[in-house]
Amino acid sequence: MNKPALRQYLESFRDRARKWGREARAFLTSMFFLKNFAAMVGVVVLLGFMTFYWLTCYTRLGESVQVPDFTGMPLDEVRELAAARHFELVLTDSVFIVGKEPGIVLEQNPAPLSRVKEGRTIYLTVTKSEPDMVQLPALTGSYDYNQYARKLKRLYLKPRVRERVFDPKQESNTILYLFYNGEKITEEDLKRGVKVPMGSEIEAVVTERGANTVEIPNVVCMTFEEAAFTLTSANLVLGRIEEDDTVFDRLTAWVVRQQPAPSPGARIQMGERIDIWLSQERPAQCPDTADNDAY
Repeated sequence: MNKPALRQYLESFRDRARKWGREARAFLTSMFFLKNFAAMVGVVVLLGFMTFYWLTCYTRLGESVQVPDFTGMPLDEVRELAAARHFELVLTDSVFIVGKEPGIVLEQNPAPLSRVKEGRTIYLTVTKSEPDMVQLPALTGSYDYNQYARKLKRLYLKPRVRERVFDPKQESNTILYLFYNGEKITEEDLKRGVKVPMGSEIEAVVTERGANTVEIPNVVCMTFEEAAFTLTSANLVLGRIEEDDTVFDRLTAWVVRQQPAPSPGARIQMGERIDIWLSQERPAQCPDTADNDAY
């Protein structure tokens, strides 16, 4: 392209550019454009404000409440406190604990004193009234009472020696059989599987080779004062004392039952306890006063 033609082309392009600029400036400064642009900006601002307001209402942005410490509280009180803070409660688990009332909060999530939104769901673990059933361990490999008692304690059971039986052939503290609620449990029963409620007392009959043992004295039909003296003299300990409704003077009350009960040849370790049951009325099977004095 020669120079005159190039110059003519550039002048034509410059004229068109100036014309486009004037038209654009006229459009951008026209009332039509300004009104529509202002309306568009207003719509965007309004939408942004409404969106922010909705998010604030939905999430309560910047607002939080402190979660109370519900642990150790009864469930009824927890429900009242939760309702006041508009919390939702969900029970996720219940656990039986020996000696603890049912409906007591053990754990919670979120943790106590943490800050959450109002209306948050609080997940609780509480105590329950019905104990879990646990299976008694087999005796195989654990005939020793002390070892077996540790196993029972890990299952939240209460082991106790019910009776000691003289047996020169076996080691002392060898378990012969068990008792639960007065019913005998043999080794064969344990192999088949025996379940008891958690927290139960399991009594054991164990062997004794004779050292430091005494024959179980019979204190039934004695007064409390006589029975206490007899047990102390035998190097035994007075254990649990149960009184019926007739007892008004313990010292003169009569022993109507004892545990462990006496039997021919039955022996007990010195220092063991004897539980007794008292009544103010002398049992009918007891000898009369003259015989009792002779006794």
